[in-house]
Amino acid sequence: MPEMVKAATSIPPQGVIEGYRQVAPMVERDGEAAVVDSTGVYFQQLNDTIRRLMDAGVCDVRVTGVNGQRYIGAGLRDSGVRIEAHGTVGNDTAMFMDGAEIEVFGNAQDGVGNTMSSGRVIVHGDAGDVLGYGMRGGRVFVRGDVGYRIGIHMKAFEKHVPVLVCGGKARDFFGEYMAGGVLVLLGMNGRDEAQPIAGSFLGAGMHGGVIYVRGTVESWQCGAEVGLTEATEADVAQLRPIVEEYAEAMGMDADEILSAPFTRIAPMSHRPYAKLYASL
Repeated sequence: MPEMVKAATSIPPQGVIEGYRQVAPMVERDGEAAVVDSTGVYFQQLNDTIRRLMDAGVCDVRVTGVNGQRYIGAGLRDSGVRIEAHGTVGNDTAMFMDGAEIEVFGNAQDGVGNTMSSGRVIVHGDAGDVLGYGMRGGRVFVRGDVGYRIGIHMKAFEKHVPVLVCGGKARDFFGEYMAGGVLVLLGMNGRDEAQPIAGSFLGAGMHGGVIYVRGTVESWQCGAEVGLTEATEADVAQLRPIVEEYAEAMGMDADEILSAPFTRIAPMSHRPYAKLYASL
């Protein structure tokens, strides 16, 4: 039988902070799986509880009642653990994560995958700004729309190539200062049909990596540092396994996604601002 326990916490209850109770959440554990009720619980107590469960051998944590708690899964380094979050996760979910998986049945706020090294994040709703900031590896999949500055400063090294796929539409500065990795924008699940698939300054300052956009992008939408071409067969071959993984996670049809042409956006120089600096 599952065991109902009050999870231990290193921070004693101290009343109410920012509308949340500083109390440990209720936990129902069944072997290597656990359910954590985070309703009204402050983010420090929630994250402390998740870490204590994983230290005790739990590898599958289902968190219910999530309402903006920050840093869920931050710094996790175990590839064998998984968090399932129901609700809206707060800022910096999966920050510094290296190997775990987080699946969000709801929306996500800003900073998902901040400086993430490996692992996977799946968001079945919309997400906010600066997703994948400085991301160095792993996967971030979003079904819906995303905000501003997605993929800013993403980078890659040898076999470590971060991938971020957005199923809906994006705001300005998509792929800003991107130095490596793969950004994919599908525009298939956006709510506002009048809104273009991407905002302005797409790829501004980009000096590495590649962006694929399903459909057409106008040159005026892009930064001066990038070039636009129609994706070739070789590009689509690189894109296919990414789309197949995304489609499987979202319950979609990969062939349908790939049935439309893609625009490839890549930097024209590895030093886009070289002329702005004086040479010695």
